[in-house]
Amino acid sequence: MVRAQLVDAVRDAACLLGGSRKDYDELLELAEGVKFVCLGEATHGSHELYRERARITQRLIVEQGFNAVVVEADWPDADRANRWVQGRSDDTDAEEALAGFRRFPTWMWRNTVVVDFIGWLRERNERMQKPALFHGMDLYSLYNSLDAVVRYLSRVDPEAAERARERYACFEAHEEGESYGHALRFGISRSCEDEAVRQLLELQKRAAGAIDPELFSAEQNARLARNAELYYRAMFGSRISTWNLRDRHMTETLENVAAFLVRRDGYARVVVWAHNSHLGDARATDMGEAGELNVGQLLREKHGDAALLIGFTTYDGSVTAADDWGGPPEHMRVRPALEGSVEELLHQVELPRFFLPLRGAGEALGELREAMLERAIGVVYRPRTERQSHYFEARVAAQFDGIVHVDRTRAVEPLERAQMWTAEPPETYPSAL
Repeated sequence: MVRAQLVDAVRDAACLLGGSRKDYDELLELAEGVKFVCLGEATHGSHELYRERARITQRLIVEQGFNAVVVEADWPDADRANRWVQGRSDDTDAEEALAGFRRFPTWMWRNTVVVDFIGWLRERNERMQKPALFHGMDLYSLYNSLDAVVRYLSRVDPEAAERARERYACFEAHEEGESYGHALRFGISRSCEDEAVRQLLELQKRAAGAIDPELFSAEQNARLARNAELYYRAMFGSRISTWNLRDRHMTETLENVAAFLVRRDGYARVVVWAHNSHLGDARATDMGEAGELNVGQLLREKHGDAALLIGFTTYDGSVTAADDWGGPPEHMRVRPALEGSVEELLHQVELPRFFLPLRGAGEALGELREAMLERAIGVVYRPRTERQSHYFEARVAAQFDGIVHVDRTRAVEPLERAQMWTAEPPETYPSAL
């Protein structure tokens, strides 16, 4: 009976999404005066979740003047798309502008929804005096960022470029961050921390107070290189330590983008796209109890209600994911959510799509402040170990300020469709029964 009452309360509070212009009116009301609107995702490969996130973002840009979108992607890869949406690129179209995304998992950003969104953003920017930005906030791109710093300085200050080359030569014994971290772990190489820090300090001094977007990008690449060095040096130790390093870097990037916008525009309002696990407040999850923090928590701690955290959920359907890290994208069937989970509760509401406001939720939704199972599918999906691999406990009404629920979703379409993706999974997948 208690469960039925909660389902009824959710249904009463839900805002149906029917595909009209009024969709998300209630979310935009919550966003009034907010500095950061964080839009999550339950998977890294669901078409409708990408699409709805883009629809919300378009309204925030057009109706409330949001001036940046920052996504869970590496800075140099996203910066190529950023230059294109501002008309500062030789790329001929949106698909070419996304060609910088070569590292696994390429489908996260090289997909049809992102193509459509950055195409829209470029057209919008052409009519605006000050274009909206599109940046990345992740830190995996150590070597691409090193190269980007040197390329920028080579154009503007050859002597500074030579100093950067000499400092970054410390990294040349390795080809990628993982091998650098492995070599340090076993004492094969020395740390390049001092060199990365000295280069960052020099670029920060050069960029202080500047609004040149190319100089700002070079500074962010130097900061990424310094933080990535620390991340890869720590990656063979505690998982919690590297997770926290990564999310602190993401949050620093958001703050730096906001500071740049304040210098350029006089204000900053930023939309953030990342997985729920980064954007829902970690303090309301068992991950937080284990010592993990995340972007959502850090933004709330600093900005309070000026950070709006929106989670996205789905009950079943299909997803683009790999069966192991580094594997090709596959078109996988998503199992129905487990009984007792947040997703199963929202499925029982029997609405295909809805927005559920949670900020200041009344007593009728009080049970959502209690711990429930919640599903998280990243770039790897392991349905055979679904409970162990993809579920954690969360107090969803404390984790998020609202939830967008799409009951059934389909796999996002990669721009490169490998044979394993184009083959539709059988109905019995993954049990084969």
